[in-house]
Amino acid sequence: MAIATLSTEKPPIEAMEVVYKRPESLAEVQTHYCPGCTHGIIHRLVAEVIDELGVREKTIGVAPVGCAVFAYQYFNVDGCEAAHGRAPAMATGLKRVMPDRIIFTYQGDGDLASIGGNEIMHAAARGENITVIFVNNANYGMTGGQMAPTTLPGMVTTSSPYGRDVKTQGYPVHITEMLAIMPGVAYASRNSMHSVAEIRKTKKAIRKAFEAQIKGLGLGIVEILSSCPTNWRMDPFESLEFIRDHMVPVFPLGEYKVHDELKRRK
Repeated sequence: MAIATLSTEKPPIEAMEVVYKRPESLAEVQTHYCPGCTHGIIHRLVAEVIDELGVREKTIGVAPVGCAVFAYQYFNVDGCEAAHGRAPAMATGLKRVMPDRIIFTYQGDGDLASIGGNEIMHAAARGENITVIFVNNANYGMTGGQMAPTTLPGMVTTSSPYGRDVKTQGYPVHITEMLAIMPGVAYASRNSMHSVAEIRKTKKAIRKAFEAQIKGLGLGIVEILSSCPTNWRMDPFESLEFIRDHMVPVFPLGEYKVHDELKRRK
């Protein structure tokens, strides 16, 4: 009587189906982000798009001052560091000197919407042919969780311990809606990281923003609602629910402007 035995031999690596691999445009290094922060997922989405478009060798990323201050170390593309809020200005210079390169900025809400508000508005007004990845986590994540231009009404931060009072501190700034009305903007979208379905939509939006630049259509911006468990004082799961239940109602998701050339893409 034959006795069945389990084989301990492993199939050769070349015979295995690859179901996951690190994008070439994402450096194989450990990031400094807090556990539960969605910056890492956003980095991967950007890297996947760069790989899929085949532009890694001619892409330059511009890092901000903020949580993503070391982003140039995490992407396997040429990169540089801009002064606080000045990433659009640096991207403008790079693109004008080297128009054949693909230039993207990666900025937080404190960097882009506060000190850099003037920079992004005028880059959009000029129709600079660059791609902007705008990560909105409703606070100054790197410096201790202070109130940012995108902090929600009533939201508690280290500098608004009783909640943001719109009577004295104003309302959140809606960057995407503001830029969408400008003729120089080819693509403007707001997306989120709070679910797998929304993450997939975010990648599609990032791809369109890069395609706008490749086609020479003008500025493309993707605002991404992101979590900040450390400063929100929540666990990672709760922070995703906070995005869904509290941030999305204030910052509605969707495409706010799509150039006709991008609508034709299959």
